[in-house]
Amino acid sequence: MKIALLIGILCLGFLLLVKGSDFFVDGSAGIATRFGIPQLIIGLTIVAMGTSAPEAAVSITAASRGSADIAIGNIVGSNILNVFIILGIAAVIVAMKVEKSTIKYEIPYMIFCSVILLLMGLDGKVGMLEGVLLWGAFLLYLAYLFIHAKKNKEETTQGKTRKLWLELLFIAGGMGAIILGSKLAVDSATELARIIGVSERYIGLTIVALGTSLPELFTSVNAARKGNADIAIGNIVGSNIFNILFVIGTTGLVTPVPFAHKYILDSIVMIAAGIILLLCVIREKKLTRPGGIILLVCYGLYFAYLCIQP
Repeated sequence: MKIALLIGILCLGFLLLVKGSDFFVDGSAGIATRFGIPQLIIGLTIVAMGTSAPEAAVSITAASRGSADIAIGNIVGSNILNVFIILGIAAVIVAMKVEKSTIKYEIPYMIFCSVILLLMGLDGKVGMLEGVLLWGAFLLYLAYLFIHAKKNKEETTQGKTRKLWLELLFIAGGMGAIILGSKLAVDSATELARIIGVSERYIGLTIVALGTSLPELFTSVNAARKGNADIAIGNIVGSNIFNILFVIGTTGLVTPVPFAHKYILDSIVMIAAGIILLLCVIREKKLTRPGGIILLVCYGLYFAYLCIQP
């Protein structure tokens, strides 16, 4: 009886994720069209920060309760999965055009942020000073986005559009459904795994890691499927930047964040994920199916490595 209930909750969670991401992408694209904001900027800001809500909530809440040691693993694992799994799946479904600015600025900045996090963690923690520096880099990133949006403002569409309050309702309602769906899916799947007898280690490596990235997964795949590739790519790149600069930065301001030695290799993999993504898109200015397959294979190799660790 309990298993049937958990399966029902799991299905409800996935339904909320699917419909929530649908509304969220529609609302975000509508805002971009209404105000002439490039969809890439919407993906790098509203969508990226919105879909990073689970990571932010988990890390900052954990820090405030004295469990900051989970923050680094949560963010590094999520960032790796975002690039390898989410963009990999989205690219296998449909080829995604990548803007020149994303190749020239945003992806390199994501790689730069990953390197900075690794260097900051070599002494075993990310403290208040590092938190301030990460926040400074976050404000610089927001300033760049503001300038980029102003320089590349598109013509507003005078055609048939929804009312502004309805677009905002789509975004807020969609994000709420995504966060609730993510929580229901992770909690029920974790409990199911425990009942079946799967170890805590593998639950953490699979269900929980994927769980906090479910919003990015459904939002990016939905955006790619609807032809809003700028939102799909921008969502992941912006989310990864946001995870490091805002989430770890804010957590570091609350309390020193332990950076365990075992996360050094994972951080190197996170940096490699950004470099591999850049190599996949730099030539054709798009992420194609072969590129998506490469990303998925890379995650498979990384996961195999995790599984053989004691």
